[in-house]
Amino acid sequence: MGIPQPAFYIFKCEQSAPPGMPKPSCVTPQTQDLFQYLAQAIMKQGIMGTVQPIRTSCMNRCSSGPIMLVEPGHTMYAGLTKEKIDRIIDEHIIGGNVVEEFVIAQEMWDAAISPAAMKKQMGM
Repeated sequence: MGIPQPAFYIFKCEQSAPPGMPKPSCVTPQTQDLFQYLAQAIMKQGIMGTVQPIRTSCMNRCSSGPIMLVEPGHTMYAGLTKEKIDRIIDEHIIGGNVVEEFVIAQEMWDAAISPAAMKKQMGM
């Protein structure tokens, strides 16, 4: 018998831009401990075996950061804080209800487009 597949993958942006760069970072001195907090919160809830936190680089939503993407469901949460992470774990990951008030603004995260449609849109 194999290892069970996680029920959720949580991709947390860990991009840090050097000072003076035009786009903001998801990791600043004030937010550098959010990934560790996320992982510890999952462990404290006893759900690490079925929820996999993953560090990622830039997901191109820098002005909304810090952000994380929850799969399945394609749900992106923006402006993260420790308090928001706690609610997301309790209400979404454990409770099954997306925390709509923390979801990225619609104009920043529109519906997905297939690679074939993107290629056609680009005239290729």
